[in-house]
Amino acid sequence: MELKPALEAVLMVVDEPATEEHLAKVLDRPRREVADALRELADEYEVQRRGFELRLVAGGWRFYTRPEYAAAVESFVLDGQQARLTQAALETLAVVAYRQPVSRSRVSAVRGVNCDGVMRTLLQRGLVEEAGAEPETGAILYRTTNYFLERMGLRGLDELPELAPFLPEADAIEAETQEGVPSFDPDAPDSEHADDKTEL
Repeated sequence: MELKPALEAVLMVVDEPATEEHLAKVLDRPRREVADALRELADEYEVQRRGFELRLVAGGWRFYTRPEYAAAVESFVLDGQQARLTQAALETLAVVAYRQPVSRSRVSAVRGVNCDGVMRTLLQRGLVEEAGAEPETGAILYRTTNYFLERMGLRGLDELPELAPFLPEADAIEAETQEGVPSFDPDAPDSEHADDKTEL
């Protein structure tokens, strides 16, 4: 089999970025040869200004729609209705990204409001996941997922902008808080926290 067409065929059916190692194993080719072919394909698509592009994201390769044609794709797939995260969800996701692994109570302390509903939405969308428990309190810790990196177009967390120093220290905020943050109950209604609802 010719390598480039074989790579294109495999990448057409992946549902998450495929690593060079996995592609090399599947196609029985040296990793270096696969890596070179992938970069050549990406360059070819760029020169040809195709409607799609091949990107290295979250440690693997995948086809993506070229940004300038996003409106056409949205019109077709979403019929003009774009499902976006709310401001509350974006703020919560940012805190998790920069503080991870972090407990839900610390996220709530940084944001200044309860984030139960928002965390449920982020978990359901696969943008965050559980990452063990805090030794001192037993609280569940959360971190971002590879899907988060993929959606953000990042190779790794080291590519996040340098914003962490501007986030307030969660410990200091928690020390000043008079009331404890309610525990996270996945089945609890969100009526008390209407400002944090993220249902679309």
